[in-house]
Amino acid sequence: MKLLPKSVEKAIEEFSKLPGIGPKSASRLVFHLIRQHQSTSQQLGEALTSLHGSLIFCANCCNIADSDPCVVCDDQGRDNHIICVVEQPLDAVALERTEYNGRYHILGGSISPIDGIGPDNLNIKPLFTRLKNSPAITEVIIATNPTMEGEATALYLSQQFDEQNIKVKVSRIAHGLPVGGDLEYADAVTLTRAIEGRQSLV
Repeated sequence: MKLLPKSVEKAIEEFSKLPGIGPKSASRLVFHLIRQHQSTSQQLGEALTSLHGSLIFCANCCNIADSDPCVVCDDQGRDNHIICVVEQPLDAVALERTEYNGRYHILGGSISPIDGIGPDNLNIKPLFTRLKNSPAITEVIIATNPTMEGEATALYLSQQFDEQNIKVKVSRIAHGLPVGGDLEYADAVTLTRAIEGRQSLV
């Protein structure tokens, strides 16, 4: 016997489809909304409904935006000599918390043959078109994630720079131990990256 109304079950089912949200978390979210004023659910629904309709992709960097060019590409105060290549828009958001002040290029994912995602499924061609048309760019920072897919993407990009004879400095972000982390809790891959990315103190 089902104790929950169909509308509640449906809401729980839909919330459960979100990444990192299991059935229990979905249930808590739904019952939280039930306890709130109806306007809270309505505002959430309106925000979700308008999400896709109001978003566009920047023709320059392929980031999600509500204008073209996006606010970063339109910012004349940024360094035009550097492009940081990331997988997803949230990666650029994370880098904005640092002192980085260059441009971005959003790939829209990473190469993953097991998921059927190849180079042609990503925003790689627009990146090289952009580089060929922008002689001011002198460095490309590859900031894909330290996963198998991220590393495969970084390797593919570095090979393409050679094949397409694009003369810019290509660098890869360092990976290693987080500040405040203990060596004993770090995995072997993280420790290896930390050793490889060591810096001179003198």
